[in-house]
Amino acid sequence: MLDFLDPQPDPPALLVVVTAALALAIVLARRPWRLARNAITIAHEGGHALVAVLTGRRLRGIRLHSDTSGLTLSAGRPSGPGMVFTLLAGYVTPSLLGLLGAWLLGLDRIRLLLWIVVALLLAMLVMMRNAYGMLAVLATGVLVFAVSWYASADVQAAFAYTGVWFLLLGGVKPVGELRRLRRRGYLPNSDADQLAGITRVRPLVWIVLFGLVNLVALVVGVALLVDPVAAWLQDALTTSATARPDSS
Repeated sequence: MLDFLDPQPDPPALLVVVTAALALAIVLARRPWRLARNAITIAHEGGHALVAVLTGRRLRGIRLHSDTSGLTLSAGRPSGPGMVFTLLAGYVTPSLLGLLGAWLLGLDRIRLLLWIVVALLLAMLVMMRNAYGMLAVLATGVLVFAVSWYASADVQAAFAYTGVWFLLLGGVKPVGELRRLRRRGYLPNSDADQLAGITRVRPLVWIVLFGLVNLVALVVGVALLVDPVAAWLQDALTTSATARPDSS
């Protein structure tokens, strides 16, 4: 059956607001963020891997670690556009995936979004080269599959909206973390530093670029996601105006 291609009804405006608040709380709270950040790392390393393949590099494997760090290994020229785009992809992929998710949710393709996520996670699982990475990706994939296959439409909508909000909001935070850690002398071999070594452009410029891309994705994604809220407000105002007695 291809019913996952069919559109689903718009979710209630309250669901959109509540899932946004939940995602924001996860991003801001220390302990929930440490656990949920694994999803950002999966998207980060998946971005490296996807762009490496698209630019003709040979993908050798992906590793995820329990401290929420990760590593993607690819073979090819150590410089040039392919390597630049591969390094550039990591920090912007979570936000761009969130933007793609917001677009699909705006089209009411909730099940399609969930199945795309499952497919991407399966592709990553094949390239995992350590036990923790395999466990993290497999657990995430099983959860998304279970929701897409067994959950009700309302639960699917709540899950999908929370996940997309989290990618949009959570994609911004690691860029700030990168900036702070580099100022303290940590992460000397970060994506920004590797890009600086290849392009002779200062790491700070790349960090600013990461942040700008993620902020633009956040703004556009929010505009797409709040459409049900805007529609509810418009209906409420129309109803109020209609119900108001004629003073003449």
